[in-house]
Amino acid sequence: MTESPEHLPEYLARLADEEAARFITDGLLSGKDNVPAIALNQATEALAESPRLRSRAIRDLIDDAMYKFRDDRPTQVDAWLAPRLHAVLRLTRAEAADPALWNYLALGVAPDFVVWRHRSDSTRTVNARYFKGPHYKQAFARLWWSAELFRNGPDYEPVVVACGNQDMLNTVLRLDVIDHRPTAQALVRLLRREVVRTGRDANALGKVVNTAAATLMYDVIAPDVGRDADAVRRWIEEAEEGLAVHHRPLPVGPSEERADEHSVDRLTDHFAELFADAPVRGREESVEGPDED
Repeated sequence: MTESPEHLPEYLARLADEEAARFITDGLLSGKDNVPAIALNQATEALAESPRLRSRAIRDLIDDAMYKFRDDRPTQVDAWLAPRLHAVLRLTRAEAADPALWNYLALGVAPDFVVWRHRSDSTRTVNARYFKGPHYKQAFARLWWSAELFRNGPDYEPVVVACGNQDMLNTVLRLDVIDHRPTAQALVRLLRREVVRTGRDANALGKVVNTAAATLMYDVIAPDVGRDADAVRRWIEEAEEGLAVHHRPLPVGPSEERADEHSVDRLTDHFAELFADAPVRGREESVEGPDED
């Protein structure tokens, strides 16, 4: 099985897509080979030597996650890891939009985690896009962005709820409408209320919400409070000063104001109505029961 890197530099780095591709081998994807750490780090571009970009802090978090969920299905790690990764790795959105950073985390810091978490039960291999892929697919980018988009101000609890449903990540995370905070919180509220329970439910909900957004502007009918750039900056500066984040309690995010509650209520009701009429494979059978002769 792929092991953790034998050499871990002090700070994170950038690994460009073309360089990352050289290290994504069939042996790695099958979990048989390790990443040649020294050669990989020779192909990177240095980032600032900042306390908030220390490799060891991320590696310790990954080790803790893999140990905590060692006896569970790997999918269960997402809800625990996403908010903690976001709180430990405090980035601006511009920094988090850089795929070279996520390439490095996957290949230079925790390739063993990517194999452990994402190796298919059927093929016994990993889809290469979990190492190098879009933000809604790449192993670490998907978790960080889930936490960023589903947190409600400083509250990460909605992230835990959202990441507990794999289709909320696999489908909804790639939709542009999820950047509207009342939309994100309304989707989480439907999960909490168990209006949406299964992966098929989440997939169907995401589709109808996204389709309706083409004709109905959610930010107009459900306006949000303004984002607080100063709160995010102060939160990032805490990490620059070397603030440590404990792994066990749920961390606290930037002290931004929460999404407008009236807007969340309005969209929750609206989305529930859309979902009631959405085609969900298997729902008719579960409600009406199987046909009898």
